[in-house]
Amino acid sequence: MVLSSIPVYRNRTVTVVTPCLNEEKGIVEVLSRMPAFVDEVIVVDNDSTDRTAEVARLHGARVIHEKIRGYGRAYKTGLIEAKGQIVVTLDGDHSYPVDGISYLLEVFLRSNVRFLSASRFPLKNRQAMSFKHWMGNKILSLIMSILYFRWVRDSQSGMWVFERESLSCMDLVSDGMAFSEEIKIEAIRRREIGFKEIYIDYSNRMGEIKLQPWKDGFRNLLFLVSKRFARRRKAIPLAGSPRDLEGQV
Repeated sequence: MVLSSIPVYRNRTVTVVTPCLNEEKGIVEVLSRMPAFVDEVIVVDNDSTDRTAEVARLHGARVIHEKIRGYGRAYKTGLIEAKGQIVVTLDGDHSYPVDGISYLLEVFLRSNVRFLSASRFPLKNRQAMSFKHWMGNKILSLIMSILYFRWVRDSQSGMWVFERESLSCMDLVSDGMAFSEEIKIEAIRRREIGFKEIYIDYSNRMGEIKLQPWKDGFRNLLFLVSKRFARRRKAIPLAGSPRDLEGQV
């Protein structure tokens, strides 16, 4: 889907960025439900071994390949290429509500902040998340809230709405799962951005589960602590390819 020259949503152009690793089934559901007002859809194929890229392209998405695997790496690749004034993100497994994009945009435009995160809690569908993942998220969210003096319900949510220009105010270094919490931390820390959460309905994912609860959870915990006590740096905007950022990781 190519960026429209005529903004459709309240005179704003909207880009949706979706990182994918072997999401052949889920991405079909995501793209087939994409609202017509979305100007650009970017699917970042993170070196999938199935037909994710082919299927995404057939459904009108602009597919960008990132061979170095990593949740944060894929997002950096996609965000660099986003052209819309407002960026919406969600996973390619159809666990986040595509039909909720318009609702989130309305809340965002009335929120007086430049970064809105969708919280999955409280879970309406208890089957959508294992107890292990639920508990890990609760622990990480609590620790993040304590460390950064701001209550956060869902530190690991992968659905956000934000002004693309706010990326220029952020210093994003994580290439892994911790990217999800890091981008929220940057929004919280930077007063010129601002941060809020809004509830969304979360459902069962489609396809294989890539999250490794203990390994990823421990890494995310270490990242929360290290970022909190590391010396603050000036914002380093994403520019060029993530490969140019390897020295920062």
